[in-house]
Amino acid sequence: MAQTKSDPNYKVIAENRRARYDYAIEDDLECGIILQGSEVKSMRQGGSNIAESYAAVDEGELWLVNSYVAPYAQAKTWGHEERRRRKLLVSKKEMSKLWNATQRQGMTLVPLVMYFNHKGIVKLKIGIAKGKKNQDKRADEAKRDWQRQKSRLLRERG
Repeated sequence: MAQTKSDPNYKVIAENRRARYDYAIEDDLECGIILQGSEVKSMRQGGSNIAESYAAVDEGELWLVNSYVAPYAQAKTWGHEERRRRKLLVSKKEMSKLWNATQRQGMTLVPLVMYFNHKGIVKLKIGIAKGKKNQDKRADEAKRDWQRQKSRLLRERG
């Protein structure tokens, strides 16, 4: 996802920062999303949130559930529902992989980041994740603290 700074269309819309803290992300996947016009315009203004949302495979289709897109003020009559289910676009091969991960292996589909790609199209990166236990979270925090302390000590000596 490393994009050049000069790309005028690439822009992060919403990011789920707690996802990597609460889940162990094993794999990630970029997928398209079906949106209404007022939703896209609202996203261009920065009005969306994917922190409490999740993805689910339902009857052979992938859905983004409980994501928030703020109402667009100029679209009074033909606006959109703020927390509706939005269909995600993936290939059949990827869909079977996601279904297998969630149904058979007990994994969770967590949205990581929603962004406009270099063509100006909304994309969603979802992670295939397993929930972390409290001791895992504490171990990660201890490792992060040790790395911070180590770099501080190296800076002081050098």
